[in-house]
Amino acid sequence: MLRCAVKPSLVLKLIGKTNLPSAAYSSTAIPQPITSPDVHYTGVFINNEFHKAESGRQFPTVNPSTGEVIAMIEEGDKADVEKAVKAARSAFRLNSEWRQMDGSKRGRLLNRLADLIERDQVYLSSLETLDNGKPYSSSFMVDVRQTINNLRYFAGWADKIHGHTIDTDGPHFAYTRHEPVGVCGQIIPWNFPLLMLAWKFGPALATGNTVVMKLAEQTPLTGLYVGKLVAEAGFPPGVVNIIPGYGPTAGAAIASHMDVDKVAFTGSTEIGHLIQQAAGSSNLKRVTLELGGKSPNIVFKDADLDHAIETSHFGLFFNQGQCCCAGSRIFVEESVYDEFVERSVERAKIRTVGDPFDMKTEQGPQVDEEQMNKILALIESGKKEGAKMCTGGGRVGDEGYYIQPTVFADVKDHMRIAEEEIFGPVQQILKFRDISEVIERANNTKYGLAAAVFTKDLDKAHLFSQGLRAGTVWINCYDVLNAQTPFGGYKLSGQGRENSLYALRNYYEVKSVITKIPVKNS
Repeated sequence: MLRCAVKPSLVLKLIGKTNLPSAAYSSTAIPQPITSPDVHYTGVFINNEFHKAESGRQFPTVNPSTGEVIAMIEEGDKADVEKAVKAARSAFRLNSEWRQMDGSKRGRLLNRLADLIERDQVYLSSLETLDNGKPYSSSFMVDVRQTINNLRYFAGWADKIHGHTIDTDGPHFAYTRHEPVGVCGQIIPWNFPLLMLAWKFGPALATGNTVVMKLAEQTPLTGLYVGKLVAEAGFPPGVVNIIPGYGPTAGAAIASHMDVDKVAFTGSTEIGHLIQQAAGSSNLKRVTLELGGKSPNIVFKDADLDHAIETSHFGLFFNQGQCCCAGSRIFVEESVYDEFVERSVERAKIRTVGDPFDMKTEQGPQVDEEQMNKILALIESGKKEGAKMCTGGGRVGDEGYYIQPTVFADVKDHMRIAEEEIFGPVQQILKFRDISEVIERANNTKYGLAAAVFTKDLDKAHLFSQGLRAGTVWINCYDVLNAQTPFGGYKLSGQGRENSLYALRNYYEVKSVITKIPVKNS
């Protein structure tokens, strides 16, 4: 039986950073947090300066551990987006400092930004935990460290984005140029505020674009602080502009703006539809979408069961279950189903829920009251539809937005908890009998973001890696994500890819240049 809770050390191991020295896994290697970090920046960031919102309105950002207001933030809307787009367009003009800048210097600026984030990593990790609610150990070891890695990865690409010469018929010299798309609108979610910022900034800036980014209204604090670091790093004014605000106002203004050349969005499939529609009805701007998921996680009887149980627990409960790629449909082969359920319940019962600044905490609060209530409503639907709730199911305490780690067994494919993205700490375990059955059931969803299979049979693993309709398939692991590996979805989970060289392709145009070569008659 599993007797111990996941340590902060295991968080890093489970996302694939096994090449780091063992000291990096120890919670003692994580600097102590700043439990009450000061908030320095609350304004709209345009042209390397912070401004008041044009409307004069503000909105609160709330500490999800207590429900108390942390700070009042300037509420950017359409007027602020207009200013930011003008600044970004000016910075992108043909003879601007940014457009004339060599790729190697763009790379140095990205590396400088990564250096500054590393310098302030304790403060940023603490601010992320305060504003989002995730455990500080995760903020530091996953969010901030991966943000640094991601920016440095794309910094290395900045001077390697070039076209090709082409052999053509006739007396012509032909080549291609890879040119930046232009002004890029970027709309990021609240579940990984810093990391999603880096996923968007990295490829856009490496390829020479300018950016107007809208932060999630629930978690604006770390993104605004990065604005200050952008200016400190030496990016020219207007290259990066950051708007705190709401989706229906600031986000919609970006998606429909006639002078925004591309929009990148990470969030729900519902809002992804609206982004696509706005882009199509305006100037047909490029769109990349990283949307929701209901990812299957398939465990065969020949799997290493200890590993499969712990990794499946991590794959669902990590980040309070607030992951688009969470392994939320766990299909377990019939002969080991009962043992898997029993041991998964035991593991969930000892999961540590509490103060996210405590190094022993595995699970903090949900991001806000709305999310908490949505999750609790879906838990109730599972009970009403006949799933067996084995543990959890309720709120923890009456302060903050904490939910008990919850495990459902005897889940059927048609139930709401098996079809809808819960985005919370609710594990659903389903039973299967044979391979053909489970492939069909795993693919029977509108989503296609990620999937996993646990087995010692190499042939079976490769069969599933080919048969599962998902952008990422993990074999005997889960949530292994890094800057070098593309991430994105099939079907309603989105289009385009984040990270890797595939992300760069979203941010440049390909121009063909053909020159007539004079032919000298003999």
